[in-house]
Amino acid sequence: MQTLIRIGRFYRDGFRNMTWGRVLWVIILVKRFIMFFVLRLFFFPNFLDGKQVGEDKGAYVGRELIRQGM
Repeated sequence: MQTLIRIGRFYRDGFRNMTWGRVLWVIILVKRFIMFFVLRLFFFPNFLDGKQVGEDKGAYVGRELIRQGM
């Protein structure tokens, strides 16, 4: 347990003493948000949501792969 506390203090003090590190972490987080949320909305639509409710989605994907010759 003492080791976990020491590790926690190490990271806490390290982040507290950062100057450029905080700016870089903000840039990284904004970039990840754009990549995973914004781009996903526009370039990766969910095609399976519009299919019939009673139809198994796995069966639909299998039929489409066979139909397209993959």
